Formats: sequence, C-alpha cells, structure tokens
Amino acid sequence: MDFDVAGKTVIVTGGGSNIGRAISLTLAGAGMNVVIADIMEDAAQKVADLAVLNGGKASVIKADVTSFDSVQAMVNRTVADNGQVHVLVNNVGWTFDRFFLEKPLEEYDKEIKLNLLSNIYCNRAILPHFVEKKYGKVINISSDAGRMGEFRESVYGACKAGVIALSKSLTREYSRNNVTFNCICPGATFPMSDDEVSSISIFSEQGFGKGMTQEKIPEEQRAKMSKAYPIGKLGTNIDIAKAVLFFASTLSDYITGQTLSVSGGYSMVD
Repeated sequence: MDFDVAGKTVIVTGGGSNIGRAISLTLAGAGMNVVIADIMEDAAQKVADLAVLNGGKASVIKADVTSFDSVQAMVNRTVADNGQVHVLVNNVGWTFDRFFLEKPLEEYDKEIKLNLLSNIYCNRAILPHFVEKKYGKVINISSDAGRMGEFRESVYGACKAGVIALSKSLTREYSRNNVTFNCICPGATFPMSDDEVSSISIFSEQGFGKGMTQEKIPEEQRAKMSKAYPIGKLGTNIDIAKAVLFFASTLSDYITGQTLSVSGGYSMVD
C-alpha cells in the first residue's frame, strides 16, 4: 500500500529507543526523511545508521525536550536542513511505577517535564512553521493510563491525560490551518523478536527485519500479562509504529482531535 509519505520530513522525539526506535525505522522504511531527536545521541545514531543501511533516510539531532531552547533549536535546524517539516511525532515519555504516596517529589517533577511539558514545548516550537506552510501533522504518543487511570501510574496518567486534552484544544484552534492533531495510546508494549518482525510484510519487503528488536521479553511474563487483554496478547512497538504511519499518511487527512488506543482492547473508551 502507498501511504503517500515518501520524501516527507518527520521529527521523532525519543526516536532512539523502544517505541520511538520502531517508529523511526517504520517511517524510514515507508520512505520518509526521519529526523531522530534524542538526548541519547549515540543510541539515536545507531537507529539512523540501521535505517540508512536498509535504504532509508535518517539523521540525528541531539535535543533535550524539557528545554524549550533546545526544542526550538531542533525545529529550526530541521527546517533549515530540509526546507519543510511535515510531521511531528511527540514520542518522549517516562515513568517509574510507584504508588502515589511512595513517589519522591523530584520524581513528580521529572514525569511532568518528560510527559507533558515536553509535548507543550514541541507543539509550541513547530506550530508557527506548520501554520506558515498551511500543512502539518502532529502525532502525540499518550497512554491508556491517561484514558482510564492505572495503578502506580497516577502522575504519569495525569500527564498523558493532559496530552490528550492539549491535542483536542489545539485541534479547535489550528485545524483550519490544515494542521491535524491526533493521539495514540499504547497499553503494555514490548519489542518484537527479529523473527516476529521479519514475518510482517511491510518490513520483510523492504529489508527492515533484522535489528529491529532490542530485547526479548520472557514468554512466561508475556503470557501472564496477556490475560488482561481481550485480544489475548500484548502489544508490540511495531503495533504502535504502524498506527503512527497511518496518522502520518494522507489516509488520515480528515481525522483530527482523535485518540486511538492501540492496546488489544485493554481500554474500551466511548
């Protein structure tokens, strides 16, 4: 299927590991020019090298998404290097699961900065460019914890709910400028094995199978957790990446202000 994204430029924050890594490689495999913005420059470069090795186009910008100056520099450099940014994927996120009263205050601050403030900064930095070009797609990685609440993820869930509300508000303010804002909410999500990745046609056809995975979750652990999911299995990083590709493509041009759970039925929200 032609997603009509070839040649378009996308910024993926936190694109050097985990879900961001799968997103970066998936979009590169679809022909996009991927700019991996990550504070861990070495990890991001390994992903970019893998994308290029497999025929994709990718580059790295070191960025701290908790600093607006750093985020603005990320956007300015990407525009200078490529002329136009078409898609922004706000992927950065972090939590350490603890009950609310067990969390130290500094952990609250870190979660708010990484999960909510970073999203605000990235949207603020990119929107003038999108409005000027009269085109842009913002894809925010939220979480089912932000839709339904979750044990030991109170602050994280509050931040991710904030990301959803921010996306809806920006939709009302800027969709008439041909800018769309959509959220993807993963549930429990793990990397796939090389063999699992290679069995998916979108990757096997373009040679993106080997090297996609970083670790393999023990089967016993996966089986235990899968019982909470109506579909009977856990999600993978690539499940999220495929949803990102859809929202980055022209197939989603008339979709904005929406929140899509990619979590095997774990959350069913009206």
